[in-house]
Amino acid sequence: MVLNERMIDPCTHWVQDADLSVLSQTMAQCCKNIKETVQLLASRHKDIHGSVSKVGKAIDRNFDAEVSAVVAETVWDSPERQKYLSETIVEHLYRQGMLSVAEDLCQESGVVIDMSMKQPFLELNRILEALRMQDLRPALEWAVTNRQRLLDLNSTLEFKLHRLYFISLLNGGITNQLEALQYARHFQPFASQHQRDIQILMGSLVYLRHGIENSPYRSLLETNQWADICNSFTRDACALLGLSVESPLSVSFASGCMALPVLMNIKQVIEQRQCSGVWTHKDELPIEIDLGKKCWYHSVFACPILRQQTSESNPPMKLICGHVISRDALNKLTNAGKLKCPYCPMEQNPSDAKQIFF
Repeated sequence: MVLNERMIDPCTHWVQDADLSVLSQTMAQCCKNIKETVQLLASRHKDIHGSVSKVGKAIDRNFDAEVSAVVAETVWDSPERQKYLSETIVEHLYRQGMLSVAEDLCQESGVVIDMSMKQPFLELNRILEALRMQDLRPALEWAVTNRQRLLDLNSTLEFKLHRLYFISLLNGGITNQLEALQYARHFQPFASQHQRDIQILMGSLVYLRHGIENSPYRSLLETNQWADICNSFTRDACALLGLSVESPLSVSFASGCMALPVLMNIKQVIEQRQCSGVWTHKDELPIEIDLGKKCWYHSVFACPILRQQTSESNPPMKLICGHVISRDALNKLTNAGKLKCPYCPMEQNPSDAKQIFF
């Protein structure tokens, strides 16, 4: 027995040495892989750090923190204007559904918002939240209640809601076939205007057994319809409430972001060329700034004689001959109580000119 143990011992030691050798090689390979990985990460971090360090320089080079040169210093000095600003911010918060933040701002600023102004936003956000959860019932109830007013706006919102509800029933497969057929009765008031759409919806019922997603009507299941119905509801609800679709604060902020760089550049040019008389009033712009068609809300008239945009103090005036000029141009063209139109030879009395309202 002792002899057998002695005969086994060398083999055992050889196996242990072999294991240690394999383990040593494995550890060496792991260390090599770790070192390569660390070097790779360090190299990538160096590149990223270089890019990040340039961001601060780019911000300092392209952004000017001092914008007071193009801003009226006393624009918010009036308590009435401060009140208007606070009300605009509160309305924006109501639009965004941030009701608790709006209430805190009202308490801290002392702004009193009438419940009649607050209630529509509460209802609007409640319905929008339900639509985001793909619950159409609150929106359908609202649309039925305001059906006549929506029809006066030529709105198709109610039909779109019924259509989307019908499509949600189609998603349930053959088990919802009877319910879908019964719900199709809601399309009757819209048959004359949306006949083609209704025919497509009814034709899709033939493929319920095989699945709408495997049929020619698979486009009915597109997921972007929920985003579209939210936008349609917001647009029509704001129209009924007499509100713009977008928040006035958001529009003003976006317009300011587009206009501010241009104003800073023109201000710098004015200072360099010492043209102090070009921009004397804070309520007018020295140049025209194109904000895009998205920000067009009303007609703008520029006097063809003085090439200046009309304002409340310098409104557009219609002459007897039908041509329109600004009041300042009218006064400058008046000579000895008579006015000769700059576009036609008709001579007329300046007092006969009438102010135009856009």
